[in-house]
Amino acid sequence: MNDRQSNDVSRRIAADARRADASRKAPALSPLRGLAVFGMVGWAVAVPTVGGALLGLWLDRRWPASFSWTLTLLVGGAFIGGLLAWRWVSRER
Repeated sequence: MNDRQSNDVSRRIAADARRADASRKAPALSPLRGLAVFGMVGWAVAVPTVGGALLGLWLDRRWPASFSWTLTLLVGGAFIGGLLAWRWVSRER
């Protein structure tokens, strides 16, 4: 192999290494990743909302009040779920 061929090979190897390093630092976004984020956001909202509603039902049966524990904790759970979803989406950006 002469000097010109070895320089070409060295440049190709260096370019491949730069491309590989760049792809490791900033991986391409895939549709599956978007679907996963969508699912995580859904669970982040659904779990606190349903949990609040169930806890509210239990409190309404256990300690009746002039207001509805179910509605109060349902709204509170939805609010907390919205905050969790917002945090999750901002972290993914």
